[in-house]
Amino acid sequence: MTSKNYPGTYPNHTVCEKTLRVPKGKKLILRLGDLDIESQTCASDYLLFTSNSDQYGPYCGSMTVPKELLLNTNEVTVRFASGSHISGRGFLLTYASSDHPDLITCLERANHYLKTEYSKFCPAGCRDIAGDISGNLVDGYRDTSLLCKAAIHAGIIADELGGQISVLQRKGISRYEGILANGVLSRDGSLSDKRFLFTSNGCSRSLSLEPDTQIRASWQWVSEMGEQIHWSPDQAQLQDQDLSWAAGDGGKNRKQREWLETDLGEKKKITGIMTTGSTQSNFNFYVKSFVMKFKNNNSKWRSYKGIANNKEKVFQGNSNFRDPVRNNFIPPIVARYIRVVPQTWHQRIALNVELFGCQITQGINVTAVALPLVLFGLLVAGMGIFAALRKRKKKGNPYGSAKAQKTDCWKQIKYPFARHQSAEFTISYDHEKEMTQKLDLITSDMAGKRQASGTAP
Repeated sequence: MTSKNYPGTYPNHTVCEKTLRVPKGKKLILRLGDLDIESQTCASDYLLFTSNSDQYGPYCGSMTVPKELLLNTNEVTVRFASGSHISGRGFLLTYASSDHPDLITCLERANHYLKTEYSKFCPAGCRDIAGDISGNLVDGYRDTSLLCKAAIHAGIIADELGGQISVLQRKGISRYEGILANGVLSRDGSLSDKRFLFTSNGCSRSLSLEPDTQIRASWQWVSEMGEQIHWSPDQAQLQDQDLSWAAGDGGKNRKQREWLETDLGEKKKITGIMTTGSTQSNFNFYVKSFVMKFKNNNSKWRSYKGIANNKEKVFQGNSNFRDPVRNNFIPPIVARYIRVVPQTWHQRIALNVELFGCQITQGINVTAVALPLVLFGLLVAGMGIFAALRKRKKKGNPYGSAKAQKTDCWKQIKYPFARHQSAEFTISYDHEKEMTQKLDLITSDMAGKRQASGTAP
């Protein structure tokens, strides 16, 4: 949660209230990442937290403000007021239940921590917070990068839900190469003493070069540059340095959507995709956005939907013909057939793709179940912010609600929590051998692959 316009100047003459809740039986943890309110007296500009039994604040000006508040309640009302002022960023606040004592804010950077290994809990909504990151998930990130924003970029957590991250600190490198991934632009970075990497379950190796993989498409373009050139789907593998796949006639005159389909030979877990455009400077073609379809044997095509709603998810594609863009699937797709369906493109549809994931572990007894994604977001759903612009007047309380409140002083993060989709998971049981899956560093599975051929746009 932030004040409106953050990190810009918050509006004049506003009074706003919002109530934060976590499930009953839990306690609220509040962490203030930033507080910059111009007033020194808290008479008209302040931030205040109130519950049924306690009051915290008001806070303003240059006073010492606790970085963390552990409240003895599951509900608190946040009140932010402003009068006439010239400057001030307002505030940035993150919150969670007492289940996550390692909660951090979206503004935490890796160089704030000295340990070589640590784990933290990132809140939802850090993707669009102002602040740079440098690097990528293969080489690691410069230690000046925002931790939670880098975790979204690396595909460790979804911006809609946040989540736990495990961090390893290592010696720095001379140059950090940037790439656009999961809607976050990582920039090229210079030499640093330290860098950090994330650990994961290791399900991120390339699936595109496996022997049983086949690629086909709805249509292909044949260009004539003195001779016929076929932009066929079998050229759509990202590892190839030649032409990509391109759709005939720019995809404009056909009634159906164009698509590029990958048959993985068997059902697999797909955790991410990397795309480029034509890769040819004299053919400035690329796909700007796309959706994903998937199915298994004898089943119907299904659309991949967002984790926080039940709508088909539109992925951000490329912004030029050359540089790769990565998107992760959280939760992963479990399927044999995968289709990329372009939605918007520049001049003509052209695609190179690479899928990442792993085999599905088969045990003695295998049971397929439908598990609502709401279980993933149960905590967040319980913590959901709801608007509570109330006219309250507490006797003897100089910070009671104003008679007329303006509703435009919050920066809204729109994450609907109604109707979560369901996803199919395969659960394996092996009575002979039980062991915890080892967490591997995300380097080996994608090592050797250059993630960008130049400075990210």
